[in-house]
Amino acid sequence: MAPANKLLDQILRGDSDANIPFSGMVQLLKRLGFRERTKGSRHIFFRDGVAEILNLQSHSGKCKPYQVKQVWNVIINYRLAGEADA
Repeated sequence: MAPANKLLDQILRGDSDANIPFSGMVQLLKRLGFRERTKGSRHIFFRDGVAEILNLQSHSGKCKPYQVKQVWNVIINYRLAGEADA
């Protein structure tokens, strides 16, 4: 299984939200079709057809747990998990 798919599985399981690497999350969101805009330390992700805007910030190289939950909600609600394989 590719590392990105392992990361997606880890996010979807929701059992280690505090251990998601920030750089991996950025790459995963880009593979899911999100565009990135940076404003200071904040990385803002948006995508056509997705109403939510994801605002991520690195904390010691990891994602903040509440932001991982936000990404999880978007992936589940918009059924984006299958798009990571493309």
